[in-house]
Amino acid sequence: MTDYLIVGLGFYGCVLAERIANVLNKKVLIIDQRDHIGGNCFSKVDRETGIEYHVYGTHIFHTSNLKVWEYINKFTEFNNYRHQVLSKHKKKIYQMPINLETINSLFNKNFSPKEASAFLKKITKKYKRNSYKNFEDKAKSQIGDKLYSAFIKNYTKKQWKKDPKFLPSSIFNRLPIRLSYNEDYYEQTQWQGIPKNGYTDIFRNLLKNKNIKVALNKKYSLNFKIRPKYLTIYTGALDKLLDYKFGKLDWRSLNFKKKIVNVKDYQGTSVINYPDLNKKYTRIHEPKHLHPEREVFKKEKTLIIEEYPSNNINEPYYPINDEKNRNLHRKYKEYLNKRKKFAFGGRLADYAYYDMDMTISAALKKFEKIKSEL
Repeated sequence: MTDYLIVGLGFYGCVLAERIANVLNKKVLIIDQRDHIGGNCFSKVDRETGIEYHVYGTHIFHTSNLKVWEYINKFTEFNNYRHQVLSKHKKKIYQMPINLETINSLFNKNFSPKEASAFLKKITKKYKRNSYKNFEDKAKSQIGDKLYSAFIKNYTKKQWKKDPKFLPSSIFNRLPIRLSYNEDYYEQTQWQGIPKNGYTDIFRNLLKNKNIKVALNKKYSLNFKIRPKYLTIYTGALDKLLDYKFGKLDWRSLNFKKKIVNVKDYQGTSVINYPDLNKKYTRIHEPKHLHPEREVFKKEKTLIIEEYPSNNINEPYYPINDEKNRNLHRKYKEYLNKRKKFAFGGRLADYAYYDMDMTISAALKKFEKIKSEL
């Protein structure tokens, strides 16, 4: 007997399954079309090197939400990793996000924070507007043309498979700009780290309750002719679920290419960006650096992963959240909201750029709503 059906074994679905099983003592069937748990946070160990890597790109857990932090720590322990990102432009390495070191290196200056602020004000003055129609206009208004052209323009073009002039200005809001030498990518986040036993171990712990049954390699289809017997919570893309009834939502996707290199340390950090167009990949990941506490770091062999942008709608990663797509997504939501005993949420279903902590927070809020309606 099943009390709840959850579609999707990422954080949103697994947190809900854990709460429903442990707090409500109800039976949950949770399914996924993939052959593994964990959604895009799935991690596994490379057989040749023994290095654990994140199959769908490097994931750094970070949050300032105390409720989320206390919750997730019931299922894992984190190491003390702090995330730093570098960018290789014209054979030289720069700090990312753009900070005081980036500015001084690119312009061959020795600015203090106050001087850098005045300099940015000067080079961005002609780009300032009351509002910004696209990503490029917003970027130039914040950092000027030279910084934008070096680190942002072509990286964004590769990453999104679109000219930045046709992307919403809101996307630039995710890119911090600093006038200090702070190299911590998540400078203002209170807690961050990598699960000591890997991400997949978190999901095993979330799903331990005997009330939870997991079914992999199982596709879900919505049959409107059958009256639902129990609440279904769907976490996938809404357009695909409804066979693109109103049209296809635009997504950015990724492909990854693994390589074994016979050196102890290939690039000296976990992630380096490649903003120049002479490289087809946008980033190189070296996952060994995520776990400096592990013995595997001493081996004279490493794993690197090249990340390539893709338009593969069968593996959606990030929404292209412009007005056209928001309106289309609203149509799908309004249509599915009429369905009884059916709910949806999570990164794909909400067509939203969620970090992991935001996904967990949304799932905890959804659970409280479910509990209150019993």
